[in-house]
Amino acid sequence: MKVSVKICGITRVEDALEAERLGAFAVGFVFHPASRRFIEPYQAGYISRCLHPSIERVGVFVNEEPDVVLETVRKANLTIVQLHGSENPSYLEALKGIRIIKAFRVGRDFDASILSDYRADYYLLDTFVEGSHGGTGMTFDWSLVQPSLKQGKIILAGGLHAGNVGDALEIAHPWGVDVSTGVEAFPGIKDTEKMHEFFRAVDKYERNNAAIEYNSNRCEE
Repeated sequence: MKVSVKICGITRVEDALEAERLGAFAVGFVFHPASRRFIEPYQAGYISRCLHPSIERVGVFVNEEPDVVLETVRKANLTIVQLHGSENPSYLEALKGIRIIKAFRVGRDFDASILSDYRADYYLLDTFVEGSHGGTGMTFDWSLVQPSLKQGKIILAGGLHAGNVGDALEIAHPWGVDVSTGVEAFPGIKDTEKMHEFFRAVDKYERNNAAIEYNSNRCEE
């Protein structure tokens, strides 16, 4: 099973290029002014232009006006928008023609059926923390992801790092993972070694999973 990795909270071109070299499917730019990882659209646009066209450039927004989102997509050369607030299903209709990651905060009472109300390309599940829209570095019960898998491509977020991403993948089996705090030196500045360790941990899970699948198929012959 190939796991797609998104590195979020990018504010420097060198961090984005390192994510690209490591094989990330996407880098994320946070356009929520209250975030410690906030970046101006023109800065994100410069970084975007330095990247290979094959890597996705994701803009993270929280309850922003659709017109502002659309203008930022243009300025920052984004390929996907991530809606990380309380946007309702009709909000997504205002962004027709743009691929969307809709984020949901998961607590003990999370109902996976709500995902079916949203016509998104990906669904990101993050940790529910009162008063926060993400970037807390806190995990949640990964077994709660299971009912969501039938809804589409699930991206797991929330407190992931090299030391726990293997366990998270083993329990949740998401399409992809999103990491920010877990690969940082401090907010907005990535730690190269932590990034390498994270990708090594994901690669180890993929190799172990492939070996298990191979041996299982041999037993069935």
